[in-house]
Amino acid sequence: MNNPDVIRVLLADDHPIVCLGLATMIDAQPDMMVVGQANNGRQAIEMFATHRPDVALIDLRMPVLGGVDAIRAIRAKYPAACIIVLTTYQGDEDIHKAMTAGAQGYLLKGMPHDDLLNAIRRVSSGSQYMPPAVREALSKRTACSELSPREQQILELIVKGLSNKGIADRLGITEGTVKWHVNAILGRMNVSDRTQAAVAALSRGLVQT
Repeated sequence: MNNPDVIRVLLADDHPIVCLGLATMIDAQPDMMVVGQANNGRQAIEMFATHRPDVALIDLRMPVLGGVDAIRAIRAKYPAACIIVLTTYQGDEDIHKAMTAGAQGYLLKGMPHDDLLNAIRRVSSGSQYMPPAVREALSKRTACSELSPREQQILELIVKGLSNKGIADRLGITEGTVKWHVNAILGRMNVSDRTQAAVAALSRGLVQT
């Protein structure tokens, strides 16, 4: 029988050492316990259904299924699910995607342990938790920076190093159309060239490698 005074936590991270450290820290708290450890997004969904934790800590980048997709799937089936993202990525687009998917907290790995424990307690009680650095990064995102599906597709190919001609050949469109989309992408991202666009795409979380 579950103790209602103990916060039951599910961990989802594909790095065993990270999971071990988190589990050790959480299990040392008198009001918390780890009920499961998943190493990919698909497993996180399955284990959430099995254990119905009070809080799930989910990484963004995982094999099989990423964190955002896992969060979206869990929240679709369990609308009241309490989820915290714990990741190394702090790009505004990463944060936006996670919070839009249904996360109530967003934490960065390497932050003080007390902050993480406080976040778990706050989110389990129904509050959101977003540290100042994360809130500041998210505030820099503007609605006009939203890319269309085609622009997103082209940006991903820019990051891969394809030229306009290479992108045109890959997508079956004209080079002139690619140039038009590239100019639109640069404007939306507020950068002046393709190199800056590639760097910004990776740092903000617009494109994952």
